[in-house]
Amino acid sequence: MTKDTSSEPELVTENGASNPATQLAVASEILPISLHILPVHDRPFFPVHAMPLILDEKVWLDTIVEVGKTPSHTVGLMLTKSTPEQAPDPAALCDVGTAVRMHEPTRRNGEIHFVAEGLQRFRIVRWISTQPPYVARVEYLIDDVDEDDSEVKAYAMAIIGVIKELIPLNPLYNEQLKLFLERFTPNKPASLAYFAASLTTASSEELQNILQTAPLIERMDLVLGLIKKELEVAKLHARISKQVEEAMGEQQRKFFLHEQLKVIQKELGISKDDRQADVERFRERLENLILSETALPRVAEELEKLSVLERGSPEYGVTRNYLEWITGLPWGVHSEDILDLERARQVLDKDHDGLDDVKDRIIEFLAV
Repeated sequence: MTKDTSSEPELVTENGASNPATQLAVASEILPISLHILPVHDRPFFPVHAMPLILDEKVWLDTIVEVGKTPSHTVGLMLTKSTPEQAPDPAALCDVGTAVRMHEPTRRNGEIHFVAEGLQRFRIVRWISTQPPYVARVEYLIDDVDEDDSEVKAYAMAIIGVIKELIPLNPLYNEQLKLFLERFTPNKPASLAYFAASLTTASSEELQNILQTAPLIERMDLVLGLIKKELEVAKLHARISKQVEEAMGEQQRKFFLHEQLKVIQKELGISKDDRQADVERFRERLENLILSETALPRVAEELEKLSVLERGSPEYGVTRNYLEWITGLPWGVHSEDILDLERARQVLDKDHDGLDDVKDRIIEFLAV
């Protein structure tokens, strides 16, 4: 009697091939159909990523222990819409995540550190456990790529071209490109799309949209749009930086030339320092004035400030204008008061028409 194997489960490997359950396979190379789930914040984890992750030991220690017991040490990372301060909630997880292999987990200062190696995209079919440790039955999203597809090649070449333009604008892209070329070949368009998306500063929603977009052509089109936007931002940043450097360079050049000119003038006795000249001019004005006891210490303070401020400082101009105004007042200059009320009234009526109420107040003031 022949055994019916049509209903037996299939095990999905990292490269997307399906092996019947009756075939032999290395346990560490098999992607399990049930995964423990961990949330990630800020940015989704792409299959091309290999980077360290840090988790709160109080919340996720049991999950990491359970993952460590599995042959493949595989766990699912899914972007969550909740903040790190909020309690974990499966309802806040996005639809598609990335299965990763956990390497070298360690506990340190209340945190769990491990290196995550991205393997394959997946989608949750149903939840097995909605309480930590989270476990879900998943299906893996395999890219059926035709390497001879001319449209795929065209998108790949366009993405590579934009990345090459980004390299001179930011040295960090150069290091990441070297890492990419060491791990992947240009004939892997899906990996190229993930790598290019990871270079951008796009929002978590835009990156998650790329991760969960099924058709490869559509995904590469989205990535091309993001990487071009990143190129425009990088060009604008470079142009602004260049303009700032040029402006600062011109200001520094003028400053040094001005300082050299002042030194030369001092040596030749042609002129005094501009700042010292201002201070001396105000001191000469004050010699002919008799300031009140209240005003004198304030003016002395402002003169001291003017002698130490740089001429290019905005405060120098404020202080200089204040001293111009204060030394322009007729301190100590008095005239004899004329308190003849009849004459005052005649002058007011002659020079000003109307305003009787105002004139009355003036006459009352003089009378007092």
